[in-house]
Amino acid sequence: QLQFVASGGGLVQPGGSLRLSCTASTFTLAWYTIGWFRQVPGKEREGVSCVSSSDASTFYLDSVKGRFTISRDDAKNTVYLQMTNLKTEDAGVYFCAASKIISGRLLSEDQYDYWGPGTQITVSS
Repeated sequence: QLQFVASGGGLVQPGGSLRLSCTASTFTLAWYTIGWFRQVPGKEREGVSCVSSSDASTFYLDSVKGRFTISRDDAKNTVYLQMTNLKTEDAGVYFCAASKIISGRLLSEDQYDYWGPGTQITVSS
């Protein structure tokens, strides 16, 4: 059973920054493509970014390009999502997920096999 945890959420003002962490305890994150998704009540889960297992290529949802950066620290077995210039529409519960597909722009939830619990982000003044 893959176990991993997303952390780093919280309350931030518009224009502020947060860094989310996705840490695994029972498997090596680099063996999977790791994605970040977000969800707000009443809407489907939305893929925000992913980092490929094969070559650490990164992909982003158009609305977060230039503001969010995904990175993988293999020594710490952690994937980060650095978020800057946060907007109210970035609020939601953020999840990290692991896919057995090792390359490609994987921003659809049905491409992922394992999910961790979410972390809440609130963007409000």
